[in-house]
Formats: sequence, structure tokens, C-alpha cells
Amino acid sequence: MNPRILLMDEPLAALDLKRKQEILPYLERLHDLLDIPVLYVSHAPDEVARLADHLVVMDGGLVQASGALTETLARLDVPIRLGEDAGVVLDATVAERDAQWQLARVDFAGGSLWSRDRGLALGQHVRVRVLARDVSLATEHQENTSILNLLSGKVDAIADDEHPGLALVRVQIGEAVLLARVTKRSAAALGIALGQQIWVQVKSVALME
Repeated sequence: MNPRILLMDEPLAALDLKRKQEILPYLERLHDLLDIPVLYVSHAPDEVARLADHLVVMDGGLVQASGALTETLARLDVPIRLGEDAGVVLDATVAERDAQWQLARVDFAGGSLWSRDRGLALGQHVRVRVLARDVSLATEHQENTSILNLLSGKVDAIADDEHPGLALVRVQIGEAVLLARVTKRSAAALGIALGQQIWVQVKSVALME
């Protein structure tokens, strides 16, 4: 009745997506209410992004990396094979709501991003998940584009992706980083290099309470 630690080993693995979406908010509240450590074992990046504070990456029973969630997900030197789920999580605050267009602006340590409005209160802390597949790069500020989120940053790491024709580019934006998945052909055409100033275009953003 009074555990000192809670171990949850793949608790949602056997559930369909709808049931999983119903239970995840409960697990989030449990995480906030309990004053004990929770060890959550999972292969699902969406669950990790919503629930974890500290991430331990294991492969073959050995620890490959360990650290804060936001920092560890953004590392390119760790063999975390997330495929289409590769991306980062940002700590942010709801700063503005646009009722006319049903959008919300969130501020993070480096800039702002617009997302679909989920009715969250102004000032509320949220996690923002940005997938590498939803991020593109440009050497100049783009005009007349449907993409609302345009940020200026500096390339600080480049690594091979899982497919030989793709690369992951990490861009420093203030105190935060974003990952972009680009073809190596595009990277060569743009002349992407370490230390280069670059424009980041974020097509889609997922807010998590």
C-alpha cells in the first residue's frame, strides 16, 4: 500500500490506440501526484515523450545513454533507432491563443511555435514534441509559405540517418535544439555545414500537457 518505487513494464503494449489515448492522461496525473520514483519501460516514443523526465537508453542489456529527456532525445551519437519518430521534446509555456484561427502560441527557450489550440490555459506549462520529419531547412528566410513556424538557428551536428540517403541535422536555437531529417542530396545542394546559420521551418507541432 505504500510502495517506495513504482515499476511499469510496457503497461500499454497490448492496448489499441484509442484505449492508449484514454489511459495516458491518467498516467500523466499519476506521475504528477506520486511522490515516489516511477520506472517506465517502453519501446513507444510517444509514451516516453509524454511521461518521462529522465531517459535511460538500453541496448542488449547495457546502458547506452542516460540523461534528461530533452537532452538525450536530441543526441545524435546515441543509437536510438526511432525511425519516423525521431525528434525532440521542448519544455514550453502557452503564451497566446488565437481564437479566430483556433491556434495557440507556445514559447520555449529559443523562440515560439504555433500549434492547434487544445484549450490550454495561458501560462500553462506544456511539452512540445517536434518530429524531425516535420522540420525542413532553408538558407534564406522564406516568404509566402503556408508554414507558420520559421526560426533562425545554427547547425551544430550532422549525422547519418537510418537510410543511407538521409541525414539528421541538429540545429541550435537559443538554448533549445531541433532535429531536421533531410536527404543528403538536399544537404549537399544547400551546402549545410557545422556552424552554418540556417532557417528552420516547422510544419507540425504536438502539444502534450
